[in-house]
Amino acid sequence: MEKQSSFKSWAESAARLVAIAAGREPADLVLRNLKLVNVQSREVLDGWQVAVADGRFAYVGPDASHCIGAGTEVVDGGGRYLIPGLCDGHMHIESGMLTPAEFARAVIPHGTTTMFTDPHEIANVMGLEGVRLMHDEALMQPVNIYTQMPSCAPSAPGLETTGYEIGPEDVAEAMTWPGIIGLGEMMNFPGVVNGDPQMLAEMAATMNAGKTVGGHYASPDRGPAFHAYAAGGPADDHEGTRESDAIDRVRQGMRSMLRLGSAWYDVESQITAVTEKGLDPRNFILCTDDCHSGTLVHDGHMNRVLRHAIACGCDPLVALQMCTVNTATHFGLERELGSIAPGRRADMILTSDLKALPIEVVYGRGVKLAENGEILVDCPHLDWPAKARNTVHLGKDLTAQDFEIEAPKGANSAHVKVIGVVENQAPTEALTAELPVVDGLVEGEGDVCQIALVERHQATGGVVNAFVSGFGYKGPMAMASTVAHDSHHIIVVGTDRDNMAKAAMRLAEVGGGVTVFKDGEEIALVELPIAGLMSDDLASRVADKAQGIVAAMAECGCTLNNAYMQHSLLALVVIPSLRISDLGLVDVTTFELTSLFVEGDQ
Repeated sequence: MEKQSSFKSWAESAARLVAIAAGREPADLVLRNLKLVNVQSREVLDGWQVAVADGRFAYVGPDASHCIGAGTEVVDGGGRYLIPGLCDGHMHIESGMLTPAEFARAVIPHGTTTMFTDPHEIANVMGLEGVRLMHDEALMQPVNIYTQMPSCAPSAPGLETTGYEIGPEDVAEAMTWPGIIGLGEMMNFPGVVNGDPQMLAEMAATMNAGKTVGGHYASPDRGPAFHAYAAGGPADDHEGTRESDAIDRVRQGMRSMLRLGSAWYDVESQITAVTEKGLDPRNFILCTDDCHSGTLVHDGHMNRVLRHAIACGCDPLVALQMCTVNTATHFGLERELGSIAPGRRADMILTSDLKALPIEVVYGRGVKLAENGEILVDCPHLDWPAKARNTVHLGKDLTAQDFEIEAPKGANSAHVKVIGVVENQAPTEALTAELPVVDGLVEGEGDVCQIALVERHQATGGVVNAFVSGFGYKGPMAMASTVAHDSHHIIVVGTDRDNMAKAAMRLAEVGGGVTVFKDGEEIALVELPIAGLMSDDLASRVADKAQGIVAAMAECGCTLNNAYMQHSLLALVVIPSLRISDLGLVDVTTFELTSLFVEGDQ
């Protein structure tokens, strides 16, 4: 393993940094023979060198020979590009199925050295205690993991029930913690638009602490509601899917965050605001939002997003700004990270190509963290308490009867509302279908199968049943997950009620996770014992199991890209159009509960 960082704050290291830059003291590390990519000036400086001490850049210039002493480590960059470490502006660690330590282990070899994370998944399960656990393990890592205090648990009050609720007093307390950088995405946009006192109080507590409010405006409405939301204080938004979305947000003073996750492909459709419309790129930020472990281990993290932005026609240096200095500036950290400049944290990457972007060597705070895809440092684990490992409470044994949907009396068929899955998008469609009735029960047909939400926090035994289409499942099967954004009950999707019951019960048995049953037998499982959301197993092993889920879904007929991510969002009652919650079917265009049956057919 590499040596541990001697990282110090700027105040602690300032005198030494000045002395090294002036040539009075030797640096800890000097890198020479580089093409230095300066994201402040957007230029490549051939032959420049850097000197590092106490985990920070002391000198950045054409000749660092005056910074070299007897104990200085000198590294020849081999003529490669030196770029800043990559920053993810918006993400949820829990979506990787990993704890902060294992998430860091997975992404460090891909060049990610800074993450701005919103742990609102665990907040819905464990409340403020869960957020603190995530925050504390994040601070133990050899890279920078900043925590945004979750704002919306529940995401839509009155439309779902969570394990715990977050209030203004929780936000105010969290703002005093050392790793809290701001408020997580304000998903309750109707609350903001309508002047909800709790939402405004949470944002006020954040701004009073001098921190950043994250946004989430998942509506196509650009009328007064949109302007009211912008007036409420959110400083960014990642919910855009169209070029006009990106433009509209930037015009209101927000940073537009363009995401490429495991299943959200929103960069290509929006980056034309910069590449074709010519908007100022410093107001655009690249992020992932949600990546599962299979994507992280096998495809990459922010390096994947950066390559994609470049492939979409963005100038490599502009795209690099969007995941380094732009992100740092947005969170008030431009003097601390995001660029290769004196005083900043020495987070940097050696790469031989600015377009293909091979991540050859990764440094964090002046320490070599990874080389050629292999991590070289430890990522310390927190001792997660038993309470975090016992969060699936059903209240009863489930059977096929719990998943029956009774038809209107005397009906031979039923006209029902159907959640329509959209590939590579977070929004769903609000569809309808005429389904057969057999022995008084409505049955799925063709591409329409059943979806159920099973309450798992308060052991109520509650099951809400509805219909979903788009997965393409065939034959008797069921897929169940305790990852069910954002309330995180159990979502079960299936073509057979007996398989659905078995899948839900299996998750109760293992303490949470994702499972696929086919013909009555389990064919794939990822155990997620921590809050039913994460595993503290090695990222590589979790990734292999996650890939097994993808393969099992395909074996059951699903052809969608990373359809697990769509599955996990079917209970997210703040993104249009139709969702399911523990209280019933939710029309997110009106933010109201709605009947499963089309009006007039009940």
